[in-house]
Amino acid sequence: MKAPALSHHQRFFTATRIPRTNLRSRTATSTFRMSLQENAPSIAVVGVTGAVGQEFLSVLSDRGFPYRSIKMLASKRSAGKRLTFEDNEYYVEELTADSFDGVDIALFSAGGSISKKFGPIAVDQGSIVVDNSSAFRMDEDVPLVIPEVNPDAMAHIRLGNGKGALIANPNCSTIICLMAATPLHRRAKNVAVVATSMDVYLLFADCGQVVRMVVSTYQAASGAGAAAMEELKLQTREVLEGKQPTCNIFKQQYAFNLFSHNAPVLPNGYNEEEMKLVKETRKIWNDKNVKVTATCIRVPVMRAHAESVNLQFEKPLDEDKAREILKNAPGVVVIDERQSNRFPTPLEVSNKDDVAVGRIRRDVSQDGNYGLDIFVCGDQIRKGAALNAIQIAEMLL
Repeated sequence: MKAPALSHHQRFFTATRIPRTNLRSRTATSTFRMSLQENAPSIAVVGVTGAVGQEFLSVLSDRGFPYRSIKMLASKRSAGKRLTFEDNEYYVEELTADSFDGVDIALFSAGGSISKKFGPIAVDQGSIVVDNSSAFRMDEDVPLVIPEVNPDAMAHIRLGNGKGALIANPNCSTIICLMAATPLHRRAKNVAVVATSMDVYLLFADCGQVVRMVVSTYQAASGAGAAAMEELKLQTREVLEGKQPTCNIFKQQYAFNLFSHNAPVLPNGYNEEEMKLVKETRKIWNDKNVKVTATCIRVPVMRAHAESVNLQFEKPLDEDKAREILKNAPGVVVIDERQSNRFPTPLEVSNKDDVAVGRIRRDVSQDGNYGLDIFVCGDQIRKGAALNAIQIAEMLL
């Protein structure tokens, strides 16, 4: 039986990250080839058979991430499966307490319970864990990082000193939202520059420009995993054929429907997904006073989230200046063509690295230029999960 092959290209490093006017595809330009390297870090991918785990591998290859060895880890059920990665065949290994011996960087995307159990074990063995679950995000001692937003939060963590550490990947909706909102929130001159082998990130002085943010999300099936994506496709066929839709992942029909996010509802009436966005924004911005509210909706889209974001500012910001700021923001592309009514869509950003922003306009319910509305789309599996984690790992190199 032939092993499933992941896309493989010849990848290269670039010296800086230059703002673009077009959405960047998942392929990269090249200068010198990256592959297996004797002096590179060893990597483990936990949850490699899942949607994000597979995307980890894709992003590692696309960005030419250097490694001397890579372990493919998953549950006992998946152990023994074969994967082809960068022209080499690997067997998936069962995740155990001994899996992290000699591992420098461990990329986790296997759910919160697995992270809570095995993350500290990996750290004790000297691995730096980049965790995609919610297990450690609100831990005061664990940095919650979006490299374009707060790279300084992980400045104290170093690769190669034998000390393990945990770094948390924010929730997908938080990442996509803050990629667009942060450049508007921080309108000061950059005070420092952090360079990695792939990107250059600007560190901004916190100036507290956003005092209130209202977010409505329209979240894709990918946020619930590969099984949800398959169920959406199955339900679509079933409904079109007049059959009763199969509802194993969600409790109600998903195809041709939308509903409040399936996360548990808390006593305050918000669901867990909404409170993640509230709490994570405050932690990432290092601002406990910023007011954030969110409504999260599940929509029948395959893999990219959309978000409507209303911002209230401490100081005036007109829409032309906001558009200029966003055009120069790393990892952001502006699609804001009013005459042709062309704005970001989930389909257009699927399988893309950049977050797209449009519908940039003054909030007419507020006096002056103290309010702004924007519409944001980003690939939930890519920048909302795997790409952000790999960018974190790149900052360790």
